[in-house]
Amino acid sequence: MTYLELSEDGGGAHKYYEVTVVGTQVTITYGRIGESGQTKVTAFPSEAKAQAAAAKKIGEKTRKGYAAAVRGVRQRRAITRRAMASTRSTAQQAPVLWRFDSGAAAFGIFVDSERCWVGNQRGDVYTVTHSGTVTGRFRLPDGVKCIVADDFWIYAGCDDGRVYDLSGKVPRSAYEIAADVDIYWLDINDGVLGVSDRAGRITTIDYEDEFQWARSGSGDSAWMVRCDEDAVYHGHSNGVARYDTADGTLVWENTVAGHVLFGWQEEHSVYAGTARRTVHRLAKGDGRVEAVYQCDGAVYSCATSPGGRHVFAGDNHSSVYCFDASGERLWKLATGCGSAFSMQFLDDRLYIVTTDGSLACIDASEAAIAAARAGDVPQPVDVKAAASLEVVEPSAVLETVLETGAGDGVVVECVQEGERLRVRVVTPGYESWNVQFPKTVREAGARYVVDGVRSAGRGGFYRAYGEIRRLL
Repeated sequence: MTYLELSEDGGGAHKYYEVTVVGTQVTITYGRIGESGQTKVTAFPSEAKAQAAAAKKIGEKTRKGYAAAVRGVRQRRAITRRAMASTRSTAQQAPVLWRFDSGAAAFGIFVDSERCWVGNQRGDVYTVTHSGTVTGRFRLPDGVKCIVADDFWIYAGCDDGRVYDLSGKVPRSAYEIAADVDIYWLDINDGVLGVSDRAGRITTIDYEDEFQWARSGSGDSAWMVRCDEDAVYHGHSNGVARYDTADGTLVWENTVAGHVLFGWQEEHSVYAGTARRTVHRLAKGDGRVEAVYQCDGAVYSCATSPGGRHVFAGDNHSSVYCFDASGERLWKLATGCGSAFSMQFLDDRLYIVTTDGSLACIDASEAAIAAARAGDVPQPVDVKAAASLEVVEPSAVLETVLETGAGDGVVVECVQEGERLRVRVVTPGYESWNVQFPKTVREAGARYVVDGVRSAGRGGFYRAYGEIRRLL
């Protein structure tokens, strides 16, 4: 048995590779350090061929930087679960249309024109229609920190240090985050991932899953990161800072909005929810305070309607608030299902995920709110997932097809460039740009066919999406 590890201080690698030979059988186990990983067993015609195959695999890994190690010396990456107190609201009940119990405290939410996504601390991600029907379920290896979108793609940041692309039928690992980063929150723009962590740092990773830069903030417990084309906005225990996306240059820092617990952004402003019972709106250009929204408890989450016309907040007393742009409080109501860890507004509805694991849809129209303040609220529908709903898990196993089986798909090829394994589009008519492609299925010299490759972002790259198959 040969056991190897690769753990880079500044990179994303924190993994192991174990090769065991018993007679004519070779067993390979690999994965993140501290996890059970995946196992592949191959039988060979003779013991000599089994030994040769094992030696070849070990040689390939050592050339990539793996080294002999003792299992258990290096530990699994650090994980901080967000455990915050939540009390019952004394406000009148909000008009909750429906609610879905995901099974564990939930932080991850994303809502688009088609569906709602919710991810919880157990690693479950569900898709739910706007009318309250559960349509899909993914099971990730660890708790979900957040769910974010970047153009056509949906990503889930996970406590195992990976960010999974949920755009296809099977989750694929798109990014791996360095083992010394205890992830608190993530955001993504134009393929560039921003990661804030327990130590108060901000780290960026590009679309090829390669480290760009990292900066230490003036505080710790960095629960806020928001990314746009030009900057990364980072909130921690001592305020909010803006960094240049390209090189990490500090542009401004505002310490007035301290003890940040959540962040939101619009085109020209960022919003910081704080433990000081406020939401601060800061100008993206220079960091000045544009408005302050006063709540009655620590603010766990915030969001806005389009253009920042209305500002919503959720506190640790299971209440949700609505303010006008200037800061005037319009209403405060009770969720009835815990404190909102995250939220999003769409088409007069406020969607929240809560400390008790609920995804709830609140009717935030003027008529519904007026009725609720008068004591007239609908009976919420308790949404259930069908027992027959398929549970889809990440997989590195691909269907193998003949070259002629490419069909209308786009063919890509893995190319070794120094220590990096790049992916290039080889189908005629595509430029030879880099491709965001799952590292877990890459193999030097291999060709794959994907349902499609879309051009994305200013950086000049493509992203593989849909189904991926290995070409013989």
